[in-house]
Amino acid sequence: MTTANGNCCAQWRVESLVTVDERGQMVLPKGIREKARIGAGDKLALVVWEQNGEVCCLMLVKADELSGMVRDRLGAVLRSALDV
Repeated sequence: MTTANGNCCAQWRVESLVTVDERGQMVLPKGIREKARIGAGDKLALVVWEQNGEVCCLMLVKADELSGMVRDRLGAVLRSALDV
């Protein structure tokens, strides 16, 4: 998500709290799913940020958006390599 000034993730806030059940499952609240346009069957990539050997941040990214990000990044790298 990019803001009007071009900064990614410029606003962090606690949107809701979820509970993990005994099977390790949790439910994303309907309002969050609607805002994020997450529907039944959508694939989400779990991105983990570790610091000092401990997980300190979890982020969900739609898999199709993640593949687009990777494609864009690799495309720039490949274009740069071909220009040399």
